[in-house]
Amino acid sequence: MGNGRRSIVSPPPNLQRLTGIAATAVHPYPPRMKAPRFCPQCAQPLSPRDDGGKPRAACPDKACGFVHYGNPLPVMAGIVEMDDHILLVRNVGWPETWFGLVSGFLEAGETPQEGMLRELHEELGLQGTITRLVGVYPFTERNELIIAFHVRATGEVVVGAELAGYKRVHKAKLRPWPMGTGLAVSDWLASQPS
Repeated sequence: MGNGRRSIVSPPPNLQRLTGIAATAVHPYPPRMKAPRFCPQCAQPLSPRDDGGKPRAACPDKACGFVHYGNPLPVMAGIVEMDDHILLVRNVGWPETWFGLVSGFLEAGETPQEGMLRELHEELGLQGTITRLVGVYPFTERNELIIAFHVRATGEVVVGAELAGYKRVHKAKLRPWPMGTGLAVSDWLASQPS
């Protein structure tokens, strides 16, 4: 994880102001991810069960045995560099002032590196070369695991349908944000020569 400072990320004290999500006690299913109501194997209603000290949604049918673990989803994020600038993107539906890294979910059958380059092309129409893994970061508020890369990009920017826009920020002016992909930005900036 970059410089090894973080093994667990706790919500920042200003999380509610930044995101609208209250930083309360840890819940087994983050606000955007609800536990399934029915078993995907036998369609019976799931019920709560203690599983190794953690609450889980489980099938009551012992013959079925399904337990929903709610494992985090893998997300790739890229610190995309082009001509001494970092490209930040604003997703459709985000406030005008919010920008973040090019990112997206890993798809079946692809490596994280392939997924990162696919997202770069889908979101900005660019080709890229991954120079290194920046780190892997838990994003518990969204039940995601962020795999962050530094990517050098080439081509002409063509904004994809998922984005409302993008901006170029000179590397010297880039500042991290307190959660999610901002942790990767912080580690990447710390690794840059002075």
